[in-house]
Amino acid sequence: MTDLRAPERAPTPPTPPRPPGRTRPKGSGSGLFRAVWRWHFFASFVVVPVLLVLATTGLIYLFRFELEPMLHPDLMKAEPSATQPAAQPYSAQLAAVRSAYPDATVVSLAEPREEGRSTVFSVTMPDGEGRDVFVDPFAVEVLGSMDPDTTLSGTAVRLHADLMAGRVGDAVMELGACWAIVMAVTGYYLFLRGRRARKRLARSGRKGAKLRGRHGVVGAVVGLGLLFLLVSGLPWTGFWGAQVQSLATSQGSSLWSTDHGAASSPLSTLDESLPHSHAQDIPWAQQKGDVPTSEVPEDTGGARGGEHGEGEVNVANVDTAVAVAEREGLRRPFTVALPATDDGVFSVIGYAFDAPSDEQTVHVDRYGGQVVSTYGFDDYPALAKVVAQGIGLHEGRSLGLWSFWGAALMCLGVIFSCVTGPLMWWRRRPKRHGSVAAPRGRMPLRSSPVLVVGIVALGVLLPFFGISLLAVLLLDQLVLRRVPALAGWFDSV
Repeated sequence: MTDLRAPERAPTPPTPPRPPGRTRPKGSGSGLFRAVWRWHFFASFVVVPVLLVLATTGLIYLFRFELEPMLHPDLMKAEPSATQPAAQPYSAQLAAVRSAYPDATVVSLAEPREEGRSTVFSVTMPDGEGRDVFVDPFAVEVLGSMDPDTTLSGTAVRLHADLMAGRVGDAVMELGACWAIVMAVTGYYLFLRGRRARKRLARSGRKGAKLRGRHGVVGAVVGLGLLFLLVSGLPWTGFWGAQVQSLATSQGSSLWSTDHGAASSPLSTLDESLPHSHAQDIPWAQQKGDVPTSEVPEDTGGARGGEHGEGEVNVANVDTAVAVAEREGLRRPFTVALPATDDGVFSVIGYAFDAPSDEQTVHVDRYGGQVVSTYGFDDYPALAKVVAQGIGLHEGRSLGLWSFWGAALMCLGVIFSCVTGPLMWWRRRPKRHGSVAAPRGRMPLRSSPVLVVGIVALGVLLPFFGISLLAVLLLDQLVLRRVPALAGWFDSV
């Protein structure tokens, strides 16, 4: 007879134990949450240092008008006296600067921003060094000078722009900003998807649960603001800003305004009329505005900087230019770029600190004192108007104290997130060597076409992100996964 019983199965061999320290958490090989967490983790290596620099220097820049007078009261503070109760004409103050620095070229002057402050004249020394000269507007006395790039706020501005490393520093900051956008987006996903887990850990009293919860809450509050600050700061970057400007120009628009009155004689631009340290005194949208020229009479009489002497043809001086600008309705305080050549003009800039929509510049003929051209926010292309308003908010000045304190709290929130993120890792770091304890997960790209489209779109909009992402993926596939030591250290999936 045939035996119909099923044959006995051979006993299943026991599963060999995993090497110590290489236990993979359940579900760690796939799953969007852990994959997003993994990218959020590794992005922090680039993002945290950049954001710490941006937030710290941004905070210093916000409080520059309070900090610098405290640090340099001997230069920046001036009080009226019984004998000199009123400020003297700018032409007299300019003469005092030229007398104290006869070999220097006076480039511009900035009016005191409030009562009790000195007038600031920017000069270029014979060796090319730029300095700020401070003048008591009441006593018409030169109080001293300093290199504006070496002040606390000047150093902060230079670090904020490019780490004081030129194009390389600018590229590092742009790369960090692009990945910070990715980090903010992934942070929101982790915050929303992980809320139940955070509550469960908090109830269980797990070590580090409170810090993790605070990191998530603060990140959720500052995330949208951080995204706005990052996007509104991209026009400053060397690559992204240049590419967008090129694209805008091809479409008949621009990030900057065009001064129609100066278009016929574009010998220089407004940002070239002031030293680098005072670029912030020019409205963003006007920095590339062309500067027109004065009509030079047959006999200029050796005019210098718009000041006239006995028997000379020129009749205008810096006080004339200020009076014309005031008549034109520009917002004070003014910054006045002085004419650098015989056919130069006085360029009076009304920054309108708290309202970009009031920004205006008027160019005044250095001889006749008439308006050569004037332009402002209403003359900006639509894109330049959007960028100008965005930068006003970025610098915490468009909505008065609301935007100022909002930007300050945003900087503090970013600093908090940058500190608590690594601190959370430090508390859960492995006690053994050979691993960074990175979250282990793989993006489910094959089953998520929307995710693929989103990543590709972000890579196109942010080329530095796209290029660096490709480089990281190639490095992972071609090197990290093929070298066991590296695969273990990076916790490759």
